[in-house]
Amino acid sequence: MRYAVVSDVHANLEALEAVLADIESRDLEEILFLGDAVGYGPNPNECVALLKERCKIMLAGNHDLAAIGSTGLEYFNEYAKAAILWTQSVLTEKNRRFLGTLPVKKHRNKENVLLVHSTPKEPEEWHYLSTLWDAEINFHYFSERICFIGHSHMPFLIERLPSGEMLTSTDKGSLGKSARYIINAGSVGQPRDRDLRACYVAADDDAVEFVRVDYRREATQRRMHEFGLPRPLIEKLSEGA
Repeated sequence: MRYAVVSDVHANLEALEAVLADIESRDLEEILFLGDAVGYGPNPNECVALLKERCKIMLAGNHDLAAIGSTGLEYFNEYAKAAILWTQSVLTEKNRRFLGTLPVKKHRNKENVLLVHSTPKEPEEWHYLSTLWDAEINFHYFSERICFIGHSHMPFLIERLPSGEMLTSTDKGSLGKSARYIINAGSVGQPRDRDLRACYVAADDDAVEFVRVDYRREATQRRMHEFGLPRPLIEKLSEGA
């Protein structure tokens, strides 16, 4: 089965719609969402509704839980905190309740996959996995062949060979039968690897591809400005950082 793994939409409706159109054009059978539907961007309710309609699985991210008051704001910078407070003021009660039902990780036995927003180790602590040493630690906290993560907005693939050697890629790759993998799906709504396009993963049992999709970022930025969201968040969409 070919499927899509999507993460970190962050209320960017234009990016989400472009990614969903691309997924449909590729005949990917299911969409798996790794969390952070809201935060930063101007369309939280529309994005939650669209993801709920289109995704087979949805996880909660730290911004989602902060927006419904289930996790504290002390770990967020001032701009992220301002966006969360704005999101809290506009999020509908229906969407608030729905986000509160989402898990932070999910096992997929038929693909031998673990889905988690942050890390397999202490997923509710919102750690970042950014080095090979982080990966080495986290490989011991799941038994599945593949673990898909989001959270950092930085797409990458880490392959751990049976020998213990680890290889990395940021493009696409074949999946060996005897290796194990940690794969970051990047971000739909706020990429941070200097590529301004939305990013998601197309996958099957044998290979993964990091798919890049352009979208009308100026429309998102204009709406963010109209709603008074912090200027640095608006500028980030033109910087990819």
